[in-house]
Amino acid sequence: MSIYIEFVQRGRYVKVTAIDSDSGVEASIVGDPNAGREALSKLAVKKLEMVKKKKK
Repeated sequence: MSIYIEFVQRGRYVKVTAIDSDSGVEASIVGDPNAGREALSKLAVKKLEMVKKKKK
């Protein structure tokens, strides 16, 4: 399983989308860019896992 992470800057916030390459399921979060890419990525992946769990 591969997870793609996309970052899109929107003014003072950044939208982070995690996409599961196998299922195509996506989950997004919005956060402060000062939090760092690693921290924001972890949150997006955690949300993706929750979304996938709900879909089962």
